[in-house]
Amino acid sequence: MNFSGAYTALVTPFQDGKIDEDRFRAHIEWQITEGIHGLVPCGTTGESATLTHDEHKEAIRICVDQANKRVPVLAGAGSNNTKEAVHLTQFAKEAGADGVLLISPYYNKPTQEGIYQHFKYIADTISMPMVLYNVPGRTGSNIMPSTVARLHKDIPQIVGIKEATGNLIQVSDLIEQCGASLNVLSGDDFTLLPLLSIGGAGVISVVSNLLPNKMASLCNAWNEGDISTARKLHFEMQPLNRAMFMESNPIPVKTALALQGKMDTDFRLPMVPLADENLKKLKAVLVDSGLL
Repeated sequence: MNFSGAYTALVTPFQDGKIDEDRFRAHIEWQITEGIHGLVPCGTTGESATLTHDEHKEAIRICVDQANKRVPVLAGAGSNNTKEAVHLTQFAKEAGADGVLLISPYYNKPTQEGIYQHFKYIADTISMPMVLYNVPGRTGSNIMPSTVARLHKDIPQIVGIKEATGNLIQVSDLIEQCGASLNVLSGDDFTLLPLLSIGGAGVISVVSNLLPNKMASLCNAWNEGDISTARKLHFEMQPLNRAMFMESNPIPVKTALALQGKMDTDFRLPMVPLADENLKKLKAVLVDSGLL
């Protein structure tokens, strides 16, 4: 499985404290209709940290069913508990996901050897395509390029990594050490174009919840050698890229979707509604971007 292009890190709609299946399906369907290349349920943007195991499985099941093999589904299945990650990965495989996104263990702060052994244990237990997820700002630890290169060399089913350090020097070192056989995906929308320029494969995007066609079009333009169009789309989306991180993700993006009438602003604590002063700023960006 070649995970490349624009993948949406899906928001999970809630209503009355439960997953809103109808709106979740509608959101997935709209993403596919708009030309998105792939879908990622149960990532950070999907509030995976506060989903129960049953809800986590339900979100993956709904996404796989609605996508119906029209686009790949890369299911979030990571945990800081290695055996829990195995359990979620096994479910994702049985549910029909095309691969899993595996965050490095958070809070524990394992050594590089601990990170290596965590992913190796999962891969030794279950055979399916795996994409690592490196986001030190959330986990408290960094998967170093040398560790990724070792994992990719030793474990063929590790086919990609979502890189959310925002550090292009690290990403460059990573691509240099791993080569073209590892798909490096941006985990920060604003770094997509520069990452593509040094050999990256695409993005797992927050902003594509709102602009799936434009994010997919940027990747398409780059792959077709149309650099000027890719650059134009990059700068068109930059105000929205910034707005989506004015507060912790997914607060701004879910608020934006609610303002469009696509879902409720129903968050799981400790996530709370967007502050009033930021709500005004968000509305202004959405209007300027033609989304309100």
